[in-house]
Amino acid sequence: MSAPQAAEKPEPSARDALGWFCFVLHLAIVGYAVVGWLTPWRGGLIFYLCYVPLLPVQWQLNRTSCLLNNIETWLRTGRWRNPANPEEGAFLLRLVESVLGLHPSRGQMDMIIYSLLGVFWLLALSHLYFWL
Repeated sequence: MSAPQAAEKPEPSARDALGWFCFVLHLAIVGYAVVGWLTPWRGGLIFYLCYVPLLPVQWQLNRTSCLLNNIETWLRTGRWRNPANPEEGAFLLRLVESVLGLHPSRGQMDMIIYSLLGVFWLLALSHLYFWL
């Protein structure tokens, strides 16, 4: 690798144990939002149908930030918000940027996220009423 190529490559962010725990927990929460509608149990589907709408409600009540990010910030700094944390309020945006190399705007991400949550919620509802 030449020097100019190495200079273009961004430094990977170092995560400590708390950072990795919160990152994996975030992935689990997002993963459940994506595939939870497939659960074969009636109670699980009812829980999921309550869970999915609570995600955007929590974001809106918390000024577009995730409660998990705020808890991590509070544990690290003693404050509820940390403007220096690039994932605070933008976990999925940073995930799309790092995994897909795309750079959507916050508005585009909101539209995608809310649309997908709506589709997953409708899939769970149809699963509950038509597949069981």
